[in-house]
Amino acid sequence: MLDLRRPQVMGILNLTPDSFYAASRVGAVADQSDLLRRAEAMLTAGAAVLDLGGYSSRPGAEHISEAEEKQRLLPAVEAVRRAFPEAFLSVDTFRSGVAAAAVAAGADILNDISGGELDADMFATAGRLQVPYVLMHMRGTPQTMSTLTDYPDGLLLDLTRYFRDKLAALRAVGVADVVLDPGFGFAKTAAQNHELLGRLRELHLFGLPMLAGLSRKSMLYKPLGLTPEAGLPGTVAVNTMALLNGVSLLRVHDVSEAVQTIQLVTNTFSPSSS
Repeated sequence: MLDLRRPQVMGILNLTPDSFYAASRVGAVADQSDLLRRAEAMLTAGAAVLDLGGYSSRPGAEHISEAEEKQRLLPAVEAVRRAFPEAFLSVDTFRSGVAAAAVAAGADILNDISGGELDADMFATAGRLQVPYVLMHMRGTPQTMSTLTDYPDGLLLDLTRYFRDKLAALRAVGVADVVLDPGFGFAKTAAQNHELLGRLRELHLFGLPMLAGLSRKSMLYKPLGLTPEAGLPGTVAVNTMALLNGVSLLRVHDVSEAVQTIQLVTNTFSPSSS
């Protein structure tokens, strides 16, 4: 099991040609050298988990078939598992068929952006596979989520109800280990993302570890008139805020900087008393 009593880092490996941050895109699956070089660099820098994804979930991303997603993802999972047998591998997918195939190929964790909404078999598959599950909040699909940002009862109340109901469903099918992800940038406006960042502690009522995926997102660079390539300083700043609000897992493109942030925050501050 991955020990999250101390915050850890999840390094992003995008096996897609259109992820929003171009530098995160790994080379073609036919040549695994780029993938393995990046995986090794992240593990050496201190990543506890590598998160591999073959379906771009940026707003408005192109929809691809399950077969294409598998073609991108499975050879990469197999290659990283062979090269780094002790590493924790996560797969970023909302499809139960992809999830099952990836676990058979060597993945340890399921990271589902849809919280089971886009595949009715995902929860049962996670229960059958008996692997940890990252439960994220999102509405709609990557193609429609930017239009689904109205929360009449308030964002935090909606998230609380969502996690309450989803956790009950996961427990019912035998999923034991769950990490909550509030879904920064998914069906949320910039203002809602910033509100959520300041109120993360309210989601600790479930007593579960929390993941924050803030790395180089538009809420950090667009207000400054910048691009994702210039988003590292903002990422460090908001990751610090997330850690001070009790986040256990930082999903990032820049592993070394995230590790340093964790070291600084945990050695200098006391998040439990902040």
